[in-house]
Amino acid sequence: SNNAGVAKILSRCRMVGAPRYTKREIWGWLGKITDPEIPVISLVDLGVVRDVAINAEVVEVVITPTYIGCPATSAIKDEIKAELTRRGVRKLSLITKLVPAWTTEWISERGAKKLEEYGIAPPNGKKGPDNCPQCGSMDVDRVSQFGSTPCKAQWRCLSCLEPFEFFKCI
Repeated sequence: SNNAGVAKILSRCRMVGAPRYTKREIWGWLGKITDPEIPVISLVDLGVVRDVAINAEVVEVVITPTYIGCPATSAIKDEIKAELTRRGVRKLSLITKLVPAWTTEWISERGAKKLEEYGIAPPNGKKGPDNCPQCGSMDVDRVSQFGSTPCKAQWRCLSCLEPFEFFKCI
């Protein structure tokens, strides 16, 4: 029938120029990209990926690095570009927003749990960790305000004697 032919043509017209992916799918893909400095937490769970939008054929991804001078920012951008390109995104706008500044409050509960499982004490709103991520002891001592990255401090457990990092509250 003629109506079936018209419906088929309209269906094809809607597909031309329309993205082959959804915002939800893009968030899922970005959720698989791990932080280059802490490979157990995704950029999404870390709160570095702030927003995703699809405008016409352009995918816009907004990121906020943990620090303005974060040395991993270029690696993060490269990973996002590579993953989305691999998934078929042809036009990408990667926007870095420094305001508002990243805060540890943006780390998801899942992200905080992954940090602790990895041996990094997650942020807790205080100046130091609640306990050792290795043994759970509350008998901990700060070694240095600075750890392997500017967003972490070096601590040690006085019970198990293991060193660990604390994700500073920012």
